[in-house]
Amino acid sequence: MRKFLALFMLLLISAYSFNGLVKAESGDPVLTSEAAVLMDTQSGAILFGKNEETMMYPASLTKIATAIYAIETADLDELVVVSEEIENIDGTRVYLNPGEQVSLRKLIQGMLINSGNDAALAIAIHLDGSLESYSKNINEFLESDIGVEDTHFVNPHGLFDENHYTTAKDLGLILNYAMNNPDFREIFGTKQLEWDGESWDTTILSHHRMLKGEIPYEGVTGGKTGFVDQSKQTLATTADNGQLKLTAILLKSEYKRKIYEDTIKLFDYGFTAFKTSQISKGETFTNGNLKFKASKDLLLTEPIEKGKRVVDKDGILRIENEDGEIIQSIELKPLIGKKPEVKKTAPEPKQSGLLSVNTILGAVVIVAAAGLWMVNRKQKKSRRYRSR
Repeated sequence: MRKFLALFMLLLISAYSFNGLVKAESGDPVLTSEAAVLMDTQSGAILFGKNEETMMYPASLTKIATAIYAIETADLDELVVVSEEIENIDGTRVYLNPGEQVSLRKLIQGMLINSGNDAALAIAIHLDGSLESYSKNINEFLESDIGVEDTHFVNPHGLFDENHYTTAKDLGLILNYAMNNPDFREIFGTKQLEWDGESWDTTILSHHRMLKGEIPYEGVTGGKTGFVDQSKQTLATTADNGQLKLTAILLKSEYKRKIYEDTIKLFDYGFTAFKTSQISKGETFTNGNLKFKASKDLLLTEPIEKGKRVVDKDGILRIENEDGEIIQSIELKPLIGKKPEVKKTAPEPKQSGLLSVNTILGAVVIVAAAGLWMVNRKQKKSRRYRSR
């Protein structure tokens, strides 16, 4: 009996271990970065998250927000007179001089490609007059236009401030929004640029090692790095394999090498497991007798294998994986069909009260006449009998 129990426990443990091994091998990426998110750049679907809604310090990934805010607020060809406030800025610079006149486009290039903090500050002062006004306006822009929920920026460059924070999810939303703009996409994907400034004449290079090709990965379309002591390494990257476009945000990694490894893991996972599909405007879906349709052309992110589409009674289309986890939800429009035509028939004419009374009186007269006839007949018979 003991041998049987021992053998049973051994088999049970082996089976459990095997299942755990399979799950580990086929499951989500294991990352060293403290927070991360992988999103479909086009549909916005979150394909992987790790502490994606936890408040973090973004460092220079802030400049992604500053760039798209500037692009959508002002004319890129307008000249900016560089403020004197840039003289005391810390960190990476493009060595602007106070009073130097530079186009807004060039400042955005210097900020995104070379991560120039002086360029970021010059942009903010030019757009809003002060850091206080910049902070108020960009936070309103991020909330109203992009839909962030847990972001608060107090500067345009990301130098540390305890009141300057965001989340991996919000940064993904910001970058996805920005990637819809062709001017942003062009600058975000630039590897190097000739820089001809008053005090600095050079070729500026992107700091993003995957974008430059130092860490090869096919399909990388853009990137931004960040670092301050409190945030550690931060990294934003976009990639496109021709069938799917991905956005990866990694926050708070101790080492540069590790944050790039994490990014590659996310891209490998995304490109292997997911695909982009399209629903055409007017395409219909059902739930029992209920019918719904897409009100416009829509992009879906679906598992390459074992995914399913589920429509609930409220017309919410859910894209689920094999475990029933929701990848994306889309609201459909109720499809209201034509009501069947009911043939109208002429109503029967209503009888008037007078007609009803006449009918009753006629019946009474007939009954009375019949009664009189019967009485009269009996009387005649009686007289005949008496005469005999």
